[in-house]
Amino acid sequence: MRDRFISTASALLDEDPRVAVVLADISAASFGAAAEAHPDRVVNVGIREQLLVSVTGGLALTGIRPIAHTFGSFLVERPFEQVKLDLGHQGVGAVLVSALGSYDWPAGGRTHMSPGDVALLDTLPGWTVHVPGHPDEAEVLLRDAAAGDGLVYVRLSAQSNAVARPVVPGRFLTVREGVPGGGGPVVVAVGPVLDDVLAATEGLDATVLYATTVRPFDAVTLRAALAGRGSADVVVVEPYLAGTSVPFVTEALSDRAHRVLGLGVSREEVRHYGTMAEHIAAHGLDARSLRQRITDWAPKTRR
Repeated sequence: MRDRFISTASALLDEDPRVAVVLADISAASFGAAAEAHPDRVVNVGIREQLLVSVTGGLALTGIRPIAHTFGSFLVERPFEQVKLDLGHQGVGAVLVSALGSYDWPAGGRTHMSPGDVALLDTLPGWTVHVPGHPDEAEVLLRDAAAGDGLVYVRLSAQSNAVARPVVPGRFLTVREGVPGGGGPVVVAVGPVLDDVLAATEGLDATVLYATTVRPFDAVTLRAALAGRGSADVVVVEPYLAGTSVPFVTEALSDRAHRVLGLGVSREEVRHYGTMAEHIAAHGLDARSLRQRITDWAPKTRR
């Protein structure tokens, strides 16, 4: 996804004179050709993440559509005050594009893990959050973000689904339908966890929705998926802090009795290096663990 971001952002610099790219050393070498072609619209501030966001806000004030990029922990967590003030408080739009995520590069250690990024942005108004699950989807969502004027976070990952889906920004996609009238849950799979969710629910009575835009939360599609179910059980599987989207499910279903299970990255820190796959399993997000957790919580999934 990161490679696709670089090629797409470079193309956007050629296509749209409004677009600028702001970097903090990360991926700067890959933008070398773009910087030569557009020296006034490719800005590398060095390893100064607070300045990265402040420069992004300044460019936005001039009418530029800036795309800021670095690792998620350095894009949202470290400069959060600048995200809050230099973007949100100033009332300007920008696109923040992260690399890595919750568990993508365990060798980088805790400093390079950002499971709380989406939860942090949820404390601020007006953010659109895209979580693509495939490089093709990342391009679709980035182009949509660059064409707009608002505040957009595009969360890229090294984890990827095997195939791209025909995603529409802002909408969940139904990828599997449960037994009509059945009592199994609706499972919302966010971005790159879709393949594991599909494997986990194979042969079960479960409707699977695929979410690549999580903010705004697509309450309409969720409610439609539940309309034909015999229960109002919802499972949300997210590649970041567990339970981040649970309040949005609760808000969407405030007029009816329901249950929600939020699965994602544990609040307990995994203090090991290892591989991404090992971290995914440690957080219970591999297919085998997901199947056990979902069926234990919602026994009616078993056909």
